[in-house]
Amino acid sequence: MEAPQRQLLLDLKPGQPANLDNFVVGANAELVQRLRSLCEPRSFEALYIWGPPGGGKSHLLEATAEAARAQRPLIFLHAAEAGAELALPPGSLLVIDDVQQLGAEAQIALFRAFNAARFLGLALLLAGDEPPLRLELREDLRTRIGQTLIYEIQALTDDEKAAALRRHAIERGMLMDAGVVHYLLRHGRRDLPSLMAMLNSLDRASLEQKRPPTLPLLRELMQTSLDLDKDLDKP
Repeated sequence: MEAPQRQLLLDLKPGQPANLDNFVVGANAELVQRLRSLCEPRSFEALYIWGPPGGGKSHLLEATAEAARAQRPLIFLHAAEAGAELALPPGSLLVIDDVQQLGAEAQIALFRAFNAARFLGLALLLAGDEPPLRLELREDLRTRIGQTLIYEIQALTDDEKAAALRRHAIERGMLMDAGVVHYLLRHGRRDLPSLMAMLNSLDRASLEQKRPPTLPLLRELMQTSLDLDKDLDKP
């Protein structure tokens, strides 16, 4: 039974596409409202959002891009993919994730986009893992990013995570032991995507093994995941 469980954990994928409605807002209500406004064709703002991995940056960028797609031209790039030229139709929304990974030529291209924004009616949405002053980018670009509207994504409280996990379980039709969420929060990874992924794993294992999604089954899965991480770390 060990191999099927490991395959199950490796195959985990998000259950729903990212959108602004299924983002767990917590203390980020103002940021989410700004992102909704950014989707509108007449919005010309520039926003920079930052925070550690697992905090929801990529979810918010993908969700905003999806919401904007039907309303205005959209350019959505991961920084490592950006090159020396950015094709920017008038009125478009430029979204770039992980700006700290921009290469030298791409940094120049983004600086030019800032310069052209007023004339082309552009809106910009950028994300990174550090506040602007700590980004390892050329000084003129770092200064421009520092002049945008800047939001640090606020971490969810444990109560907010618990509520999100319970809602996610209800949406999947899971009838869990009351202690499952509490145990996950005490012993699982701290970021919500990882917690959601383990909950999905519990649901799938419950269906495959025809066992209820109980605390003993969760402990087995978490131990399997821990063993797998150790195996992957071996040279």
